[in-house]
Amino acid sequence: MKVIGNFICTPNGGRRYDNIKVTYGVELITSTSEEDHKASNRLATVEQTPAGYTGPIKPGDTLLVHHNVFKYYNDIHGQRKSGKSFFKDDQFLVDFEQFFMYKNESGWHCNGRYCFIKPIKNTMEGIYSVVSTYPLVGELMYLSDDQIKDGLKSGDIVCYTPNSEYEFIVDGEKMYRVFDHQVTIKLDEQEHKGLQEGNNKSS
Repeated sequence: MKVIGNFICTPNGGRRYDNIKVTYGVELITSTSEEDHKASNRLATVEQTPAGYTGPIKPGDTLLVHHNVFKYYNDIHGQRKSGKSFFKDDQFLVDFEQFFMYKNESGWHCNGRYCFIKPIKNTMEGIYSVVSTYPLVGELMYLSDDQIKDGLKSGDIVCYTPNSEYEFIVDGEKMYRVFDHQVTIKLDEQEHKGLQEGNNKSS
């Protein structure tokens, strides 16, 4: 069975929520709230591609999806409900606006105008050290097609506009999802080094 315009997916690991961490062999629940969007599973396994789809995504690949895809919510009567993506059993319908990257045998690839930026650890000292990462500066990890055409590459240090970032965990690392047009500056190696040295001197 194929659906027009939607991927049929199941939550990775068979769980709607990614709220269990194993510490010293013991399972710990990190969040008990089904309303907590940060605890919802963001990884979907593709079961079927849309009808007529000829793109690079295949069954078995992984999608990085919006936090509402698998999450439960309570209706006005306080009844537990699934969101609009729910199809049947443990299957969900995911359209092209609901995922931001896909992963196949060659790794992660961005969907549409999204890119992913890894925050850089703050090396400032003194009173400036309370911030763990540099604001609005990061390492470009996964690029949109337009950014690749513009000559950007993975590992470039870039600046992005305020309030444009949305946090995800990708392969165990914190990253920010940013629209490619919100990446404004590419720093060369000397500029990045100068930023770090300037911040340390200012402390």
